[in-house]
Amino acid sequence: MTEPVLLVDKHEGIATLTLNRPDQMNALSLELRWALQEALTSIRTDKGVGVVILTGAGRGFCAGLDLKEMGSRDGDPNAPQPADPPSLLRALRQPVIGAINGVAVTGGFEISLSCDLLVITPETSFADTHARVGLIAGWGLGARLSRAVGLARAKELSLTGNFLSAQKAYEWGLVNRIVARDELLPTCEQLARDMLSCVPEVMYDYKRQIDHAYDLSLGDAMTYEADICRRHVSPSPEIVAQRRTLIQERARDQLA
Repeated sequence: MTEPVLLVDKHEGIATLTLNRPDQMNALSLELRWALQEALTSIRTDKGVGVVILTGAGRGFCAGLDLKEMGSRDGDPNAPQPADPPSLLRALRQPVIGAINGVAVTGGFEISLSCDLLVITPETSFADTHARVGLIAGWGLGARLSRAVGLARAKELSLTGNFLSAQKAYEWGLVNRIVARDELLPTCEQLARDMLSCVPEVMYDYKRQIDHAYDLSLGDAMTYEADICRRHVSPSPEIVAQRRTLIQERARDQLA
C-alpha cells in the first residue's frame, strides 16, 4: 500500500505534520498541497491541538513546487487549486514550529518563513531559486525574507539563488536553534510542551498580537498593544494561583 503524502500524528496536544515524498525531496505536488489544506483546515478548529510541528521525511524538508508535475500537467487550467501552504500556516491560531530537517528551496523556504519558530539541523540549507527558474515569488518570500534577515541580505539570496547554510541562517537570525538531526524532533516537542504549559487562549492571542504588531510602525504597534492589554480579561484568581505555582516550580528547577 502506498503511504500518504502527508503524515499526521496528534499526541498530547501536539500535531506533527510530515511532508512524505522523500524520493522527490517532498516537492509540493497537487496531492500534497490538497492534503496540507485539509489537515491545516481541520487543525485550525481542533481544540485538542495546541501546537503544530511541521517537518519533512528523508534528507530534505521541501524542494518547493513539483516542477516536473507542473511541466507535464494536462487538464483544465481553471480547475480549482488548493490554497498556498504559507497562507494556511499563517492562518492557524496555534503556534507552528518548523523542524527543518534538510534543504528548504523556494516554496519550501516560503513555508519555513511562515512558521513561528525554526529549529534546524547542521545539514539544513535554504535557497530562493525563483529567479533562476523564471518564476516570481507569490507565497510571501519577496515580502517576508527582507523582514527576517534585512533588505541587503534578502536581495543577495533572491537575486543570486545561492544557498544559505545552517550556520549562516543562525547568524543572520533566521532560525532559533541548530541541533543534531536525532535531536530535531525531541527539541521541537519540548518547545511545544513549554508552549502548552501556557494559558491556551492567551498564548493564541499573544501570537496574533505579535504578528499584527510586527506589521505596524513602532508607535502604532505600541498603541495596538495597549488597546489589546486594556481589553484583555484576566484568568480567575484560582487559575492565576495555579499558574504562579507552576512558574515557581520551574524557577526552582532552573536554580537546582
